[in-house]
Amino acid sequence: MGLKRYRILLVIGFLACSIIIFISLIRHQHRKNEKEKTVSVLPVREPSFKYGINVDSFTVVNGKVRPDQNLSVLLQSYHVTNSNIDLLAKLSQRVFDVRKIKAGNAYTVFCSHDTLEKAEYFIYEVSPTSYVVFDLLNKLNVYSGRKEVTTIVRSASGTIRSSLWNSIEEKGLNPSLAVELADIFAWTIDFFGIQKGDQYRVIYEEEIVEKDTIGIGRILSACFNHIGRDYFAFYFVQDGIGDYFDEMGNSVRREFLKAPLRYSRISSKYSRSRLHPILKIYRPHFGVDYSAPSGTPVYTIGDGTVIGAGYDSKGGGRYVRIKHNSVYTSLYMHLSGYARGLREGMRVQQGDLIGYVGRSGLATGPHLDFRIFKNGSPVNPIKVESPPAKPVDPSKRIGFDSVKVNFRNQLEEIVPSK
Repeated sequence: MGLKRYRILLVIGFLACSIIIFISLIRHQHRKNEKEKTVSVLPVREPSFKYGINVDSFTVVNGKVRPDQNLSVLLQSYHVTNSNIDLLAKLSQRVFDVRKIKAGNAYTVFCSHDTLEKAEYFIYEVSPTSYVVFDLLNKLNVYSGRKEVTTIVRSASGTIRSSLWNSIEEKGLNPSLAVELADIFAWTIDFFGIQKGDQYRVIYEEEIVEKDTIGIGRILSACFNHIGRDYFAFYFVQDGIGDYFDEMGNSVRREFLKAPLRYSRISSKYSRSRLHPILKIYRPHFGVDYSAPSGTPVYTIGDGTVIGAGYDSKGGGRYVRIKHNSVYTSLYMHLSGYARGLREGMRVQQGDLIGYVGRSGLATGPHLDFRIFKNGSPVNPIKVESPPAKPVDPSKRIGFDSVKVNFRNQLEEIVPSK
């Protein structure tokens, strides 16, 4: 009996030890799993980069160039020696002329992580999309870079209360949108004559850099309702060239612009008998006076050749005369000056800068006296009808119709805001 009891006790002891070991292993594995879980959920911080430089390695200072600052002044503030500044200026000649650093432009300094905070990288933003890096950390170097631009499609609408420009501005939209819309419809709508209650709807591209809007890209389609009539413009590419066409496939571009300058008012219309403001006599005024601040750019209304640029001693002041074809000639008077390089005999294209608004000659204030001649005789510029430019090619019609239907449906879904 003693031997049997001993064997039973031995088996019980072995089983007890096995159970204890098994429980210990389970607890150990559980603690290991919990530890692994804890480690796996710890957040991993991704390195932060700006201008291709690891921001975490530096003290970063942002600023804007003041009127009294240049590269030397800026870098001296961050303990850069004059000899290194001089060398950087020389190295930058192949990349960027440091004399063109402008007040108001942004800059960023990557400084050392110590009490001295010495500049190790200096970045100057030439524009919202381009920048120049002055590398002082490694061997002195200067190179340029570009920020990534993201393009998104947006829509906008509005009702005119005073002007297109004011409507766009009141809605907090990019002012360039007003300029682009005026350019597109310049051949079909006189924006000096738009009415209160006119409406617009537009689908356009907006360009974004680092979550900030830097401007607009291409207008894809637009509808401008002027005095109860809808004017459409659809962007379409044919033969590698993009242009704007109406719903019938005709180009919205015309041979002449409706007006030779932007954002002014008509102070005097075409008349066969007008009281001259200085001479105080009635005489014909075969043009349209656009009142605008001195220096306002003046553009040619169409392609042509400059056949005159000088001073009219009879009252017209500085002028430019352009022959567009065998029928039409345009005249721009009372200019304060001419576009650089403008001369008789040179060819100009529609929209080219030719001069600036002034008050030369007999004038009470700055304005442009604009005239058009048909076969040598003056005609009312506001009433001149120009033939449309090249329409959509018949072979491209199916593609155009697809684009038109798509964007017209989208435009119709936009409710013009007040």
